[in-house]
Amino acid sequence: MNKFLPAGLALAACPGLALAAEPAIDAGNTAWMLVSTILVLMMTIPGVAFFYAGMVRKKNVLGTMMQSFTICALVAVTWVVAGYSLAFGNGNQYIGDLTKFMLNGINWNGPFILGAGMGGDSEVPTTIPETVFMMFQMTFAIITASLITGAVADRMKFSAMVLFVVPWSLLVYSPVAHAVWHPAGVIWAWGALDFAGGTVVHINAGIAGLVAAYVLGKRVGYGHDNMSPHNLGLAMLGACLLWVGWFGFNAGSALAADARAGMAMAVTMIAAAAGTLAWLLAESVVKGKPSALGAISGAVAGLVAITPASGWVFPGPALVIGLAAGIICFWASTSLKKALGYDDSLDAWGVHGVGGVVGAVLTGVFAVGTLYVTDGDAAKAMTYSGWLAGNAEMLLIQAKSILAVAVYSAVATFILLKIVDVMVGLRVSEDEEREGLDVTQHGERLG
Repeated sequence: MNKFLPAGLALAACPGLALAAEPAIDAGNTAWMLVSTILVLMMTIPGVAFFYAGMVRKKNVLGTMMQSFTICALVAVTWVVAGYSLAFGNGNQYIGDLTKFMLNGINWNGPFILGAGMGGDSEVPTTIPETVFMMFQMTFAIITASLITGAVADRMKFSAMVLFVVPWSLLVYSPVAHAVWHPAGVIWAWGALDFAGGTVVHINAGIAGLVAAYVLGKRVGYGHDNMSPHNLGLAMLGACLLWVGWFGFNAGSALAADARAGMAMAVTMIAAAAGTLAWLLAESVVKGKPSALGAISGAVAGLVAITPASGWVFPGPALVIGLAAGIICFWASTSLKKALGYDDSLDAWGVHGVGGVVGAVLTGVFAVGTLYVTDGDAAKAMTYSGWLAGNAEMLLIQAKSILAVAVYSAVATFILLKIVDVMVGLRVSEDEEREGLDVTQHGERLG
């Protein structure tokens, strides 16, 4: 089956471009991708750093921000050394090769061709330099690892986090990105639709966070001590940065300043707004009052859920996706968490994992192939369409991709955590946890 771009990297600047044509760098597309890269980086530093730090207790604020900041540096170096090559080198169906090790051989002064050397329809041309593509994808790898820390906030050793993130980025994130977003990848071959990271980023990080929460165990005092957020204003600032940065995340995944990027931006805004209102409504019904924490959680839930669908759906379905995410993620972060007894500190699984699943499934319902196939080829457009457009098989494909990523991420994460636990131990002592990570891990206090 011809797979031009069934997942994540929607090179729709010239969707009808003959592969024999020589692509050229487009200044407008490149400029938009430079901006998008900055926006996505902003989602981690300072976005996730503020968002998570505002929701922990005062004694752990600096330690929480340090995790996001350090992960940014760690994953950037890891990505340059081997992560990018393992994700976007041709390799095999499960992982890339090391032909781009230390960024050797990348096309820095000409247009990038994804899958160059594979031949035929597997070569997907872009109109941006490979350096820009590499940097854009780096920011995705950074935020994915950073999201995991929300599940184990308040109790994971800094040294353990460092030792875990490096191999996780190489052995979990890069293979999943390759499988979903590279023409040689196994999930790409299935025809799964993931425009900007529902499986690669959110389900991957959410599952890893859930496994980590179980492996590390509950925080000292969980369930009876006061664990209210230290500064919801800081968390709201982080959420605002995430919302704005998400336009680079989703609309930037078009890799072009074109009509599809415009639609991705529009549906991103719609879903975020719908998620916010849905969570607030659910919270008002269940708890009697809407909260600031609920508002920002709902917004992020809507943003997460629209991510895989953002290049494949119109505004009406985006509204439905956002509403569904707000309600389902509220349930997952309250009732489901209580029923299953895990301590997902900042709801990395409840919002990102569950929201990613909601979005991936509903992409299989609402996807419209004509958003990508604009040359009038109805048969090809149907390949990229969902259940409501007449392609019921897409729901099965989406479910298979969710299951594959979830199982691989869970097993690999568990193994890596156990190795790190043997090396240095995963969590601080009870006394250190009570004193706080800021002092015990970094010798500093917020004030």
